[in-house]
Amino acid sequence: MALGISATLLPQFTVKQNSPCYSTPNFAAEQHQCVPSFWSKVLPLAVAVSLVAPLSSSAIPSLNSKSTQVAPMTPFSQSKNLPTGLENGKIRPCPSVNPGCVSTNPQSSSSAFPLIISQNSSGNAIMQLQDAILKTQKNAKIQVVEDIPDGKYLQAEVDGGFGRDVLEFLVKGDSVAYRAMATKVTYIYPFTTAFGDSKGQEERMKMIAEELGWYAPSLDSMD
Repeated sequence: MALGISATLLPQFTVKQNSPCYSTPNFAAEQHQCVPSFWSKVLPLAVAVSLVAPLSSSAIPSLNSKSTQVAPMTPFSQSKNLPTGLENGKIRPCPSVNPGCVSTNPQSSSSAFPLIISQNSSGNAIMQLQDAILKTQKNAKIQVVEDIPDGKYLQAEVDGGFGRDVLEFLVKGDSVAYRAMATKVTYIYPFTTAFGDSKGQEERMKMIAEELGWYAPSLDSMD
């Protein structure tokens, strides 16, 4: 039965006298001796079919496919890119990864009261602020002075303890919001907590305020 089915699938062939498969009165012996000749013709066809048949695309991964790996965000990597400038028209809070910062934004961990321009102060407040920064800070450079709705924004760079620090001021009426921030954050391996505090920035802002004759309200003065 198996030989009959094979014959319908494969081209017919004749057995030659010199073939290893030869006729014999004994059918069982004939079937046994024809097996080598049968497989000698079937195997090449099976190999050819296996080479031509397409392989499943899901079985072989694409050489061009690359697994997307997103580097984990760490406090150190976040401290490498600290945004400056106003956010929604307001001074930004201090980044949580940067302890060397003080800001009048109440969302900051190190927050301060805005400066109040003294009533005795005369002249252009933003010009006075520039002069005070240049006079009290080392290697100070005024980077930005621009008009905003109902006020002015000023940004300056000065020398800090481990690099350059950024000072930002938002002058509106007699109120001056600000942020003083170190641009370089120091980490001690293997700890993920930054080294430093806001005391240096607080002293810097106190120096500028005293030069201008401006003041910041305190909790004691509100009692």
